[in-house]
Amino acid sequence: MIDKEKVRAGIKETWETIIFVVVAVILIRFFIAELRWIPSGSMLPTLVGGQGLVGDRIVVEKLSKFPNVIKYHRFEDEPKRGDIMIFYPPFVKLETNPIAVFSRLTGFFCKDVAYIKRVIGLPGEKLEIKHDKTTGIYRVYINDKPLKEDYIMSEFDFHPCKADMYCGPLIIPEGQYFMMGDNRGNSLDSRFWGTLPRERFIGRAVFVFWPLNRVKVLR
Repeated sequence: MIDKEKVRAGIKETWETIIFVVVAVILIRFFIAELRWIPSGSMLPTLVGGQGLVGDRIVVEKLSKFPNVIKYHRFEDEPKRGDIMIFYPPFVKLETNPIAVFSRLTGFFCKDVAYIKRVIGLPGEKLEIKHDKTTGIYRVYINDKPLKEDYIMSEFDFHPCKADMYCGPLIIPEGQYFMMGDNRGNSLDSRFWGTLPRERFIGRAVFVFWPLNRVKVLR
């Protein structure tokens, strides 16, 4: 004969476990860290992207930020030049209905598009991308001084600047950042959609944990 009290107790325990796990996932993802994978080659050679087991798996830390409101992440410490950041690009609309917010907090069935790029220009700085036609080199200038970038794929492989692109000279507005991929010839970044508002940052990529032959701290 079925013991109804034991069944009820079992169901209650199962639901309590599910609720605990969901809350724990939300707290960890929102306040501490989350895991992501790199889907494209826009950050080569620093990060390898691809489908299946090919793309790098990374740890994104969030200890340096605090929640502003449910739908945004806002950093307490300002992102620094060279930081590799995960963010929602400015042209992506973030839904604020309960299901969308839950998906964003837990990562379950989340459809919000997130990008990974490097911080190149900081608020208030003058930025310009110049092409030396003699050498063929493309270089970023910050406040009229060339930026040393030993992390990029190539100084020669760049998207040529066009009239409708953000190649400068421009002054980066307060609270905004200029983001670029390390693979400058294959990256949809601030050159195409402009500067990034501070509240769009999700977290900072700090570590590659998979595949094992590429385990490293990101700098």
